[in-house]
Amino acid sequence: MKFLAPYAFWFAATIPVVVLFYLLKRKRVVKLVSSTLLWQKFLAETQANAPFQKLRHNWLLILQILLLLLAIFALSRPYFAGDAANAALRVLILDASASMQSTDVAPSRFEKARGEALKWVDSLKDHDQMIVLQAAANTEVKQSATSEKAALRRAIESTAATDSPTRLKEALKLAETLTKDRSDAEIHLFSDGAVGDLSEFENKGLNIVYHRIGERANNLGIITLDAKANPEDPGQRAIYTSVQNFSDGEQTTTLELRFDGQVVEVRNLKLAPGATSPQVFVATQSRNGIFSVHLGAQDDLASDNQASVVSRLPQPIKILLVTRGNRFLERALRGSANAQVAVTQDSTDAAEGFDLVVLDDTLPTVWPAGNVLAIHVANTNWFEGISRVENPAVVDWKNTHALLRYVNFDNVHISESLAVKTPSWAISLADAQQSPLILSGELGKQKIVWVGFDTLQSTWPLRISFPIFIANAVDWLNPASARNNQLFVRAGEPFRLALLESAASAEITLPNGTKRTLQLDEKARELVFGETTRQGIYRLKVGTNETDFCVNLLDAAESNIKPQSELQFGKYVQGEATTIKRANMEMWRWIAVAALAVLMFEWWYYHRRTA
Repeated sequence: MKFLAPYAFWFAATIPVVVLFYLLKRKRVVKLVSSTLLWQKFLAETQANAPFQKLRHNWLLILQILLLLLAIFALSRPYFAGDAANAALRVLILDASASMQSTDVAPSRFEKARGEALKWVDSLKDHDQMIVLQAAANTEVKQSATSEKAALRRAIESTAATDSPTRLKEALKLAETLTKDRSDAEIHLFSDGAVGDLSEFENKGLNIVYHRIGERANNLGIITLDAKANPEDPGQRAIYTSVQNFSDGEQTTTLELRFDGQVVEVRNLKLAPGATSPQVFVATQSRNGIFSVHLGAQDDLASDNQASVVSRLPQPIKILLVTRGNRFLERALRGSANAQVAVTQDSTDAAEGFDLVVLDDTLPTVWPAGNVLAIHVANTNWFEGISRVENPAVVDWKNTHALLRYVNFDNVHISESLAVKTPSWAISLADAQQSPLILSGELGKQKIVWVGFDTLQSTWPLRISFPIFIANAVDWLNPASARNNQLFVRAGEPFRLALLESAASAEITLPNGTKRTLQLDEKARELVFGETTRQGIYRLKVGTNETDFCVNLLDAAESNIKPQSELQFGKYVQGEATTIKRANMEMWRWIAVAALAVLMFEWWYYHRRTA
């Protein structure tokens, strides 16, 4: 038994006062009372000269002390440890994402969430069951349904926070499956609410109890990082990064750029609440290496205060342009960084040895096996059916995609385009009302960018967005860029590396310096490493080949550590943070009823004797 208001026991000091009144000699004053049974002995007493008298056995004194004790006990609000809800199955979801490492709650949000989850295990009834899930970039079942408290405690204690973003959809889908057709089931989510879009659960009717963890939002975070060749000087690299202030007040900090651990430049930043500061560093690079940016902020979350990117010296890209004549396209290709362009009217076997083939309104005799930019031409294996549409208007385009970065289609007029349905291997980047106009995707191991219209039959080459798109396409289709992109991994996502030679094992060094040996299938042509839950630099050694890759958070939603008071399940459904606590089964009402029963007993006994 525990007490919600133990300070009420201080009222026990009034008990000696009641006893003192029975020791004092008092003058008799006639009063009309409802019951005199327990007062009759005192009616016959005469006034004594002494101020105190001997304490005698008296039922009235005992009843008054009993009533006072019951009142004090009721004010202390005793309760038994239990569970206010009546759920036979509980699914506990522990948010183990990066934001749960925030230290606004000592020692961290995740440690507090784990402690709260352990209390719910303690309140589990004998026949109830519990499931433990850990949710971060991936969902992990730590313990299947069981009533064994020791196993549940071990499962919760084995959980650990990661540097990855929250992907709560997977956890909720699993919890929905586990609680399907169970009216006596509850889903308990221990999180700070930085969980992304949950609109697909709007009409699911999940019985979710949201336990909000966290108190404030004091954080600065690095949200973007990229390294590109400096267009003004091929011997230099441009490092693009952004820092955002997620705090409620103005923040000042330092931002360091390092190359292979050596400080290159330090800048002072001042950011208003909610402001984002884009920064561009220009650095000379003479060898392959790793650029890192570091924030000097003393905030509540450390995982987003640094990020790294592998930067390799740019290599020439060999481009074969197959065209009957297109000066705009040829000039745009030659203007791309490190581009070596050869022009022909038919690819035939000439595509061998080129990194990229551009087909401009020309059907090749032999389709190239490498990466392709196809303009107003299509392989019959790409689409189910092809028709034509006249004067299509560009109604929408995805400017967040790497191919359309800094590209817009305002005032672009097209006379005619091929009309197709978007295949499963591609996504649409620009759309007309009748058909997609630009597609990109990967079919097999071939990367494809498809433009459905002849650029010379449009006004696009006259717009600045055309050479920008061509430069983006060359970079996206460049095999060297793809290899470099493989070395930039989001926390929680697997790292993949094509194996150039067979090997029985590989050695990987984690960011904390720990070395691990990975067993490989000698016939495998690809290595997949999935334990990328910690941000930092990983070093992989396979045979004589050594490869460095970087794992980063770079997630604005995760860096926004402000605790959410409710979860948004679509437009009209919200899940508010619960105030339900473990085991508040109070007894004060029953104690008050017992005190009233004592008074009623005295009244009944008097009338029974006098009847």
